[in-house]
Amino acid sequence: MHPSASLTAVSSGYRSIKAFNFFVYGTIAVYSTFFALYLQSQGMSTIEIGALMAGGPVVSLIANPFWGYLSDRFRNIRRILIIMLIGNLLVMQLVFLVHTYTLIYACMLFFFFFQMPLFSQSNSLILNAIEGTGHKFGAFRLWGSLGWALLAVASGPVIGAMGIERLWIVYSVMMLLAIGLAFTLPAGGAPATSSLAGTAPASRRSMLRNWPFVLFLIIGLVLSIPNSMNTTFVGLYIADLGGKTSIIGWSAFFSSIFEIPVFLLLDRYLRKNVRVMMLCLAVISVLYALRWSLMAVAESPLHIIFIQALHCLTFGGFYYIGTQLTALLVPAEFRASGQAWYALTWGGLSGIVAGFLGGWLFDRYGPQPMYAASGIMALAGVLGFALLYRFLREKTAAQ
Repeated sequence: MHPSASLTAVSSGYRSIKAFNFFVYGTIAVYSTFFALYLQSQGMSTIEIGALMAGGPVVSLIANPFWGYLSDRFRNIRRILIIMLIGNLLVMQLVFLVHTYTLIYACMLFFFFFQMPLFSQSNSLILNAIEGTGHKFGAFRLWGSLGWALLAVASGPVIGAMGIERLWIVYSVMMLLAIGLAFTLPAGGAPATSSLAGTAPASRRSMLRNWPFVLFLIIGLVLSIPNSMNTTFVGLYIADLGGKTSIIGWSAFFSSIFEIPVFLLLDRYLRKNVRVMMLCLAVISVLYALRWSLMAVAESPLHIIFIQALHCLTFGGFYYIGTQLTALLVPAEFRASGQAWYALTWGGLSGIVAGFLGGWLFDRYGPQPMYAASGIMALAGVLGFALLYRFLREKTAAQ
């Protein structure tokens, strides 16, 4: 192949990654933003909604390691993403066709098997595609934030006009676009190493014996529980305060659009140093505590929209730094598995606790106490990351 043709193909692959991120994140944004309202329209209580949404993280305990292993094994993340997206679309049609809690719950378990690992595997594809180049992770991931923000806010008036019961139409059209773009992605597999064969199980076990990585996952789990509760119940909180579907869409917009400058700034200024990243995560935990404290005293949907703007610094910073930190701590040939374990904490185990605990707090005491409890958990994250940073600094000084 002529060098110029090769460069054109690579450039086209990068554009495909950006377009894919835009639509896949935008599609999941529509689901995350409006699905709780759909379930409420089907007569479910907040406890039932919380229990149903907790099923996803339970399934992710199997799904994330499973799909991560397949990506590492076959070194073709594009193929894995296509399978997950098609499964996602087909199962979601069943979810919208059935109307009893038992059937919806059963279908959602299959949906979560395909949906939960999507973001971690797309991150692995980005990291592998830009390996050894001058490209930065944030320049690709920001397209996901842009899709989340724009498609969620654009869908609000459409869903409001069509009715929440026709949410399936908006979701299906957007998912079909994401599937079409997935076929244009590069394979995204990590380069093979001579030591891969025969040592994979031992290497994966050693990854989980890497104590800085394990402690990062544990502390991140505590910090992620409130974020998962907010994702599930913020739409219901806005509705309780009198907000309409368009307002809920704007809430999703403000929670994501400002992630873009954050990603670009982190691309430019964040040092790829484990101790520096741990210190940054402690600062982010402080901002999380502030965010949840403000949510606990919000008095109108407009207040929530403005508070949601802190999402760019809290979740945006945590997500970006955590993804890069995982890439530093885990060997490159097991990157998809490492990202899957990371996703297991911020979208898996945390979601299990968030679904049941958040649903119970919201139903029993209301949203304000739920967010007050979230602030306390964020403060625990501040302490955890600060202690881990201090220990790493002292260990480095002693060497």
